Amino acid sequence: MTTLLIVIIILALGFDYINGFHDAANSIATVVSTRVLSPTQAVIWAAAFNFAAFFIFKDHGVANTIAKTVQEQFVTLGVITSGLIAAIIWNLLTWWRGIPSSSSHTLIGGFMGAAIAHAGFQSLNPEPIIKTASFILLAPFLGMIVAMLMSLWFLHSFKKAWYPKIISLVVILGVSWLVYSKMEFKKDFAGGSVYTLKFDAPIEKDKVKKAFTFVDEKEKEYAPVVKLGKDESGKADETKTLYTIKTGFLKKKGETTIDPALTKKVEEGISKTKLTAVVTESHRVLEDSPERFDISHLKANYDAYWLKVIFHGSNFKWLLLAFIAWIVGIFTLSLSSLNHASAERWFKRMQLVSSGAFSIGHGGNDAQKVMGIISAALIAGKVIPDFEHMPDWVPLACYAAIAAGTMSGGWKIIKTMGSKITKVTPFEGVAAETAGAAILFMSENLKIPVSTTHTITGAIIGVGATKRLSAVRWGVTTRLLVAWIITIPVSAGMGAVCGGGGKGGGVFLRGGGKEGGGQKGKAGRGGGEGWLGVCGCCWLSTIFGFRLSVADML
Repeated sequence: MTTLLIVIIILALGFDYINGFHDAANSIATVVSTRVLSPTQAVIWAAAFNFAAFFIFKDHGVANTIAKTVQEQFVTLGVITSGLIAAIIWNLLTWWRGIPSSSSHTLIGGFMGAAIAHAGFQSLNPEPIIKTASFILLAPFLGMIVAMLMSLWFLHSFKKAWYPKIISLVVILGVSWLVYSKMEFKKDFAGGSVYTLKFDAPIEKDKVKKAFTFVDEKEKEYAPVVKLGKDESGKADETKTLYTIKTGFLKKKGETTIDPALTKKVEEGISKTKLTAVVTESHRVLEDSPERFDISHLKANYDAYWLKVIFHGSNFKWLLLAFIAWIVGIFTLSLSSLNHASAERWFKRMQLVSSGAFSIGHGGNDAQKVMGIISAALIAGKVIPDFEHMPDWVPLACYAAIAAGTMSGGWKIIKTMGSKITKVTPFEGVAAETAGAAILFMSENLKIPVSTTHTITGAIIGVGATKRLSAVRWGVTTRLLVAWIITIPVSAGMGAVCGGGGKGGGVFLRGGGKEGGGQKGKAGRGGGEGWLGVCGCCWLSTIFGFRLSVADML
């Protein structure tokens, strides 16, 4: 590793640590404000669940989305360094001011700004940026709606009537059905096809899988099961030129002959590899064949099939979400039999469950963003070929850093989140945190880097509005909304200033240099077209943004 790459990894983990104490309020503000836990107990509780996310979130889809914010050919170590420094500066300033801005959007904005300064707007990848930007407003809105619905559900459950219990049972059964429909089990390839291909040069397994992933008319993807073929001695081919591909695309049970349309798709797949290959053998998968079922996609280190199903990354996340819904649902069935003191006591206990669930979502969503940045740096530094080869130490270090940061706490932001938006009781804390956790788990499954800050703030607004609209301090809420909107452009402006643009511009990028520059000296011209405009509007936003002080929020 180069010195700059090591510096980037240290900066990234430093940002992750700052993210932890900056966003600690997301997980613990309500349990502290309702006095369920002391501040010290609360940060330890949240940090433990932040780190527990390491054992749950294994597919790292959010990290992949972050890594693809900037197109790979424009990612340099200088761009990443500049983006990280910009993100760290904005995060520290907003923490100092007690403003619960999004660490996620800060990181994305800094990365984008540095890339624009480096190579212009052509360096950005629109799809993940649009997806992320759309959730600036969508995440708090969804959090607010779900929290309002949960609050109303709880309130009606206190009534001694039959219909609240029917609602609870419908919720329990509905969530159970949703989770079951989303879970992954063994794949049935009966009627599918197997091809054995011999390439004229070595090729990586991941590239073969990508080339032979087919899409049908309904936009459904069919990823193949790819294995190294066996040589004459019956051992796995070590030359990486012989592969067997099992696919369920165009499968038809009972058929014994290969579909010519599939053979044509295989030929198209071969052309995508930019190598020459011949099909040495092909056949259909029969119903009594040992090839029929496949469990290689279930990533869990257990021999028993059902343990593999339960502890497979995405399955376990859905089961955890279902478990929370079941606990809440069963709890609501007994609310009508409790007096006020008993209900208050039980809601305080439930807050431990809901805050723990939200902390898992926070760790799983936010730590992955730094994983994406470190992976992009390792790819740019030629340490790994692509995101799929991310070393195991990267997620472990990121989850440890965010957990350590959470233990440090961020008391100014906790005060804003826990009491300044609206007064939160244990009843409302459970509703807000459960709603926030549900949004985070679902967004992680959709591979969308949602802001935990936006989500929980929207949920707190939702539970406050359930009482009455005047229970929400809309002045504080409006200022928070402005802070959220300006976070990406301000961070982009800072990233652009750190990254520079033309010759001699910027702190870390110097035109077309090796570490920070562009493609063979082209960054000077490309950066000049983009960063002046970005910086102009972004620094105006900065001046306006820092009028959002704690005093303004009182």
